[in-house]
Order: sequence, then structure tokens, then C-alpha cells
Amino acid sequence: MKIAVTYENGEIFQHFGHSEQFKIYTVENNSIVDSKVINTMGSGHGALAGFLMQNQVNVLICGGIGAGAKTALAQAGIQLYGGATGNADIAVQGLLNGTISYNPNVMCNHHDMENGNHTCGSHGCGNNKCGEN
Repeated sequence: MKIAVTYENGEIFQHFGHSEQFKIYTVENNSIVDSKVINTMGSGHGALAGFLMQNQVNVLICGGIGAGAKTALAQAGIQLYGGATGNADIAVQGLLNGTISYNPNVMCNHHDMENGNHTCGSHGCGNNKCGEN
């Protein structure tokens, strides 16, 4: 199994569609056997689901995420744990232990606001109940 985490400086990056890096963990027998940080090469919102598929990812842990990206991940068969915050390594270990803290209803639904200059990362989308259902 491969688990990807939106990644920035050891933490879960809080806006899936703006992720420049993922940390991808290879898991066997419920233990992490390898991990690496990979760049998205400029892929954005819609292309990120395909990027994760190309990297054979089964599970994604992220902060805020929009409806379109959630749909693309579901269609790709990638299980989503959105609304997560904090250290990426700890989140993956929490997933493996069954103790991960996440919000299954997280929804970043305010794109293109503020004259197109809105960025969820500026206020922690997924962290501050931004667009939750």
C-alpha cells in the first residue's frame, strides 16, 4: 500500500490543489518500509489525482480539498483522509494505528474568491472549519 500526504516542511500542507510536494510512504504489513518526498512538477487541482495514480497511491492524507478533487480521487479509487493537520509522519502512523484525526466532511468550497487571489493556505483551510459541511 502507498500513502501520500500533502507535504510542506514536515507538516501536512493545507490546500490539496496547491500542493507542490507529497510525501509518499510505502507500507507493508502495517509498517512503513520506505518514504520519499516527491515534487508535483507543477500539477494543479485536477491533475493531482492523476499524479497520485501514476505513483500508485492508495490513500491520501491532506488538509483542505475541494469537491472536484474529492470526486477525482474517488474515481481514481484513492481513499481520502481530509481535514488533517500537523506532522505528516505522525498522521501516517495514526492512520496505521487507527487513531488518525481527520474530518471526512472537509470541503474547501471558496475558490476564485477575493478577486482570484484567494489561497486556502493563508488561513489554514481544513484547519479552521473553512467550508466544512
